[in-house]
Amino acid sequence: MKLIHSENAPAALGPYSQAYLSNGFLFASGQTGIDPKTGAVGGDVTSQAEQVMKNLGAVLEAAGIDFTHVVKTTCFLADMGDFAAFNEIYGKYFTGKPARSCVAVKTLPKNLLVEVELIAEV
Repeated sequence: MKLIHSENAPAALGPYSQAYLSNGFLFASGQTGIDPKTGAVGGDVTSQAEQVMKNLGAVLEAAGIDFTHVVKTTCFLADMGDFAAFNEIYGKYFTGKPARSCVAVKTLPKNLLVEVELIAEV
C-alpha cells in the first residue's frame, strides 16, 4: 500500500488520508468543495461540485492518473433537488461514465452540499 497525498486538495478533516494506492487501484476518500488554498466554500451546489472535481483531479494526479481511470464513484448530496445541477458538472469530468451511486444524506461535514469518493485503476 502507498499513501497518496496532494497539497492541491484539502487536508483531511479527520483521522483519514486523501487516498491509498493498493493492488493497482486508487481508493480516494470523499472530497468536498473546500478550496485547499483559501479554505473557502462556494455557496451553491454548482460551485461546490466544480471544486470537488478539482480536488479529486489533484488526488488523481498525485497518483499519476486522471479521470479516465476511474471505475466507481459514490456521490453524496445534501439535497436530491440538486441532482440535475450536480450531474451537469459531474458529466464534464467523468466522461468515461464510471459506475456510480448517488445518494442524499442528512448532513455533510461543515454543512457542505456535495461530496464524492472514487475508486480508480492505476
